[in-house]
Amino acid sequence: MEQRRILLVDDNPNDVELALTVLRDSGKDQRVFHNVSVAGSGSEAIAMLNASGPTNPLPDVILLDLKMPQMDGLAVLDAIRASVSTRDIPVVMLTTSGEPRDISDSYAHGASAYVIKPLDFSQFREAMTTIMAFWTQLNRRPTLR
Repeated sequence: MEQRRILLVDDNPNDVELALTVLRDSGKDQRVFHNVSVAGSGSEAIAMLNASGPTNPLPDVILLDLKMPQMDGLAVLDAIRASVSTRDIPVVMLTTSGEPRDISDSYAHGASAYVIKPLDFSQFREAMTTIMAFWTQLNRRPTLR
């Protein structure tokens, strides 16, 4: 069974729990173990990424909420893209906002994808399963430094 490391950055505990439930289940279907780390804020996410090393490798993909207090998703994305060690990690914006400005700003700041969180659980499960299948199995990217 393959292992994929995922960093989930979201300040909403309910959204985190839903995502964790789906990630645990979807990995079984794809014969992949999703090793998920959770950061409840942007600054916590950056601290986790900066603390990476041989025993704490960088994530294969980051799921990033846009609307967070203090350090929003765009600021986190800027920090990720500014660092040589993290700039190549795929970052999927996973948010409730469908505002055209939020979408264009996210891509302008270096988002790899933008997904609006479905409100219906079965649709949310389907979206998360698709995201994980693409970013952890189909997508090929350079080796992280």
